[in-house]
Amino acid sequence: MGIINSEIKPFNATAFKQGEFVEISDADVKGKWAVFFFYPADFTFVCPTELGDVADKYE
Repeated sequence: MGIINSEIKPFNATAFKQGEFVEISDADVKGKWAVFFFYPADFTFVCPTELGDVADKYE
């Protein structure tokens, strides 16, 4: 589990950014603040609640 103001381990992942899927890595966020949100599976109780809340707070 990560904590605020801690460094992340090297990674590669597919992300959904500005309406399209893109490949990202730890190098893309090096030296920047970033929020990573993970959920257990599609179409679970997490999707409509937590994802909506995260979207509402996005600036």
